Amino acid sequence: MIHFYEVEDWEREPINRVFGYQASIDPQPLTPEKAEDARDCKVVSTFIYSSIDKSVLDQLPELELIATRSTGTDHIDLNECSRRGIMVSHVPRYGDITVAEHTFALILALAKKIVPSVDRTRRGEFSFKGLQGVELFGKTIGIVGTGRIGLNVARIARGFNMRLIGYDTRPNEEAARELDIAYVPYQQLLRDADILTFHVPELPETRHMLNDGNISLLKPGCIVINTARGAVIETRALVRALSENKIAGAGLDVLEEEPVIREERELVSSLFHQTHRLEAILSGQILLRFSNVIITPHNAFNTDKAVQRVLDTAIDNVQSFLKGEPKNQVPLRKYALAGT
Repeated sequence: MIHFYEVEDWEREPINRVFGYQASIDPQPLTPEKAEDARDCKVVSTFIYSSIDKSVLDQLPELELIATRSTGTDHIDLNECSRRGIMVSHVPRYGDITVAEHTFALILALAKKIVPSVDRTRRGEFSFKGLQGVELFGKTIGIVGTGRIGLNVARIARGFNMRLIGYDTRPNEEAARELDIAYVPYQQLLRDADILTFHVPELPETRHMLNDGNISLLKPGCIVINTARGAVIETRALVRALSENKIAGAGLDVLEEEPVIREERELVSSLFHQTHRLEAILSGQILLRFSNVIITPHNAFNTDKAVQRVLDTAIDNVQSFLKGEPKNQVPLRKYALAGT
């Protein structure tokens, strides 16, 4: 028997179509109490609100696979799974393309003054005075973080005939040759970029990568884009640079004041919306007052295909496991060693 927990309404039909009577579906998280009714199951699939710890695992003696419908595994006791020989699979990637596309949507909207142009025509005004944009052809885009999303941004930028420079603690030399990315020191990237875009995780070393001490290095006409994590940019420094016309504008899908979000898909789950409201996060933000700032509500990941990709991958993980060909396993050896 396979038990799916935290199932949204739209997910029911695909799960039933693939697994039929083998699958039990529950919209609520997995708890120790619920686990008592699943003692005979070999597979459980959850999202991030199910805390799968020892108390839950004690109720599931037949469990062989946890197929989490997320990238992260913070909600699973991997040490305990390793000791019990329980396999864990996850969704390693689902928003690489869509976040890169959203990044360029923000770039184009700012470079071409799309928002004020639309606002003006909606008021019945058709003058283009003050709406002059800039060409991206030949401009330098500085990509901070050249993982999967950053490299997709680079691929799109090549289509605009832009010059690509990158910064990464682990430069991808193969991608540099393929895409003609010139890796440069971080401060040089800040000085040279006409467009500066961030694609790094939130870590102690990435916090406030753009800050009061280095934002002055940017060109006066630079456009700053952040679709990564809010804490990467120091809000106070960005506000000051915008107020003093030190930069041309900013496109932000994330804000420093956002609550900690472990998974982008958390934003579209019903439980998240019961506990956090993005309107409240955005209200009172001084950044909203700038006409050359575009803020979207952490929506870069949110496309039909990206969200569907999460479920499709999780279902495929379960099917592959049942065939004896497991996919997307979380490596547990290091947890076993750590626990000894």
